[in-house]
Amino acid sequence: MATQQRPFHLVVFGASGFTGQFVTEEVAREQVDPARNSRLPWAVAGRSREKLLRVLERAALKLGRPTLSSEVGIIVCDINNPASLDEMAKQATVVLNCVGPYRFYGEPVVKACIENGTSCIDISGEPQFLELMAWKYHEKAAAKGVYIIGSCGFDSIPADLGVIYTKNKMNGTLTTLESFLTIQSGPEGLCIHDGTWKSAIYGFGDQNNLKKLRKETNLKPLPILGPKLKRRWPISYCRELNSYSIPFLGADVSVVKRTQRYLHENLEQSPVQYAAYVTVGGITSVIKLMFAGLFFLFFVKCGIGRQLLIKFPWLFSFGYFSKQGPTQKQIDASSFTMTFFGQGFSEPVASNKSKPNLKICTQVKGPEAGYVATPIAMVQAAMTLLNDVADLPKAGGVFTPGAAFGRTKLIDRLNQRGIEFSVINSSEV
Repeated sequence: MATQQRPFHLVVFGASGFTGQFVTEEVAREQVDPARNSRLPWAVAGRSREKLLRVLERAALKLGRPTLSSEVGIIVCDINNPASLDEMAKQATVVLNCVGPYRFYGEPVVKACIENGTSCIDISGEPQFLELMAWKYHEKAAAKGVYIIGSCGFDSIPADLGVIYTKNKMNGTLTTLESFLTIQSGPEGLCIHDGTWKSAIYGFGDQNNLKKLRKETNLKPLPILGPKLKRRWPISYCRELNSYSIPFLGADVSVVKRTQRYLHENLEQSPVQYAAYVTVGGITSVIKLMFAGLFFLFFVKCGIGRQLLIKFPWLFSFGYFSKQGPTQKQIDASSFTMTFFGQGFSEPVASNKSKPNLKICTQVKGPEAGYVATPIAMVQAAMTLLNDVADLPKAGGVFTPGAAFGRTKLIDRLNQRGIEFSVINSSEV
């Protein structure tokens, strides 16, 4: 990467947004990491210089770094002004794009970065945006030798790299894998900023276009090794975790499937069948979530319903989402655990009727998912792009985290910063 030719190695675009503020703080921490042996020139970017300065001042106060504002560049640019996006991209080696919902605001940044030879990562959990960018821009990015990598936050680095980690730790061939996400919260409960809520509303309201896009791409089905992974009921009980679970409706399944396709088609690896779930505790939580889900699905189908969902997130999400986002106490008391249960074979798979004879259980554990783990994952993905160039795919392109970072030291970097990958047990049946 041409870091020497650009004034900034990293630029945080949307630094004054809710999540962007946390990403800004995380880059500031990385800047003074004792393990660094060189300076990290970086900048924040957004529409308002005053807001960007306030974000830097808050970060300086929180981190005890009074000189921070004078150490960081400021770039004023607007998503609706392509020329300003070009100017931002020209100054950066990697842009960290925090401006969502990405379905509305993501493509101009991708386009500006490719045209100006700049790599870009985002934290999108929106399958339609992610798949559309891959379909439209992969070849253009490859021709420019730049890396466009989506879903580099909690969506979907723990899941995507968790699958690769489990696959690498199994003494045989991993064929099926189920993940169960458990969110732990403190006495004040959970809360998520309504930006995530809006992305979900627009995504579910536009399912038909995602189906149409997938039909147009006309991809061949991936081969299935061993027995086909059976999907669980919408509400099922996980004995191992002693908890009810529901399907995880984020981007993880879409992202993992794209990674497995890349590994199969480019590196001739056998694809893993994958399903994602989230644990919801006891029967009371199941009932509460059922009602919230029914309300959501009913209202998301029409324009007026979507407007009501957007206007009153706290009401329709039963308090899980709000315009204010979580308090610092809620963030500090929250954490996540993603548990993977895999099956596979110690010998080459003879047929789809063969029974797996290996089992493995792994975990990815970390701090609060949205505003602590996500900035850590995003910033470490960016540092991996800067430092592990030889281990990235040889040509540029639009990639998933697993496709881009599967051979890099990203998992090691995450382990050092509190997002821990581990094997719980591995056994022969």
